[in-house]
Amino acid sequence: MSGAGAVDLRLLRAAVQAFGEAILITSADLDEPGPRIEYANPAFLRLTGYEAYEVVGHTPRILQGPDTDRAELDRLRSRLEAGEAAQGEAVNYRKDGSTYVVEWVITPVREAGGRITHWVATQRDVTERRAYEDRQDLMVRELHHRVKNTLATVQAVLNATVRSSLSIPEFTRAFSGRIASLARTHALITEDVAQAASFEGLLRAELDPYNEGGRVSLDGPRVVLPSDHAVPVGMALHELTTNALKHGSLADPNGRLQVTWWIEDGHAGHALRWDWAEHDGPPVGHPTREGFGHRLLNKVLATQTGAEVAVDFAPDGLRVSVRMPLPTGKD
Repeated sequence: MSGAGAVDLRLLRAAVQAFGEAILITSADLDEPGPRIEYANPAFLRLTGYEAYEVVGHTPRILQGPDTDRAELDRLRSRLEAGEAAQGEAVNYRKDGSTYVVEWVITPVREAGGRITHWVATQRDVTERRAYEDRQDLMVRELHHRVKNTLATVQAVLNATVRSSLSIPEFTRAFSGRIASLARTHALITEDVAQAASFEGLLRAELDPYNEGGRVSLDGPRVVLPSDHAVPVGMALHELTTNALKHGSLADPNGRLQVTWWIEDGHAGHALRWDWAEHDGPPVGHPTREGFGHRLLNKVLATQTGAEVAVDFAPDGLRVSVRMPLPTGKD
């Protein structure tokens, strides 16, 4: 029996040595200075960067630091004091000072009389999993925020379209177009990891279908807008495009549209400047009533992005100049 037991111990040791997850065996003492490490397998040494002689005889507290959750350690101690197995998660520190998130399962080893003689801890590095879960939580919160804002925007668009439409067919066309534009903007935002959209991308989403023969000219640097700016800007560009198709330069086969933009640096920070200039379209007259597009430019865009908007009904086409402050790091 003793020979068989010795073989079993050798096999057990070999299995623990080869195990891919970190294993610690400590003494049972919980009072200061706490349990002492009696064994650490190679996976633990690889995970923490220590050599065996640097941890054996020390307490697992050498792995703790400022970001280690003390409340989690207190819960662990309460379970161990009750003689129960414990499971938890905390930030640990490697020998070089770098951190990792560890998930542990600690079980007691008892002698024949039931007294606990050791603790065996299995530890797993879950840093990447935790970071992924945190990113998922952030995306869910962002999605909730965007859905809430989008529903509010749809409600506002619906109400404004009702007020500015003279007939049911006009309402249907206008509302459908505005919802489709909103969907295009959100598609651009969703496709981007940072949940943002480029200004040129918003322009092309509206204008590329009408650029036969190069009648639409777009010129400017790459500028990225966060979602809370991209949505109102996308809506404004849709209204300008729709107006150009119905009453402006895009309504005439010889009409041209030029959009230029640039970044302006000033004492107040970065700003996106963009000019919308229509040429060679039908004669431009001042509108007889304030439509949704006009209100959007002068009120919504200004309120949601802090933009300053200037509109000029020049003889050969509409001119719109916009100065919009950019959030830090978004240009």
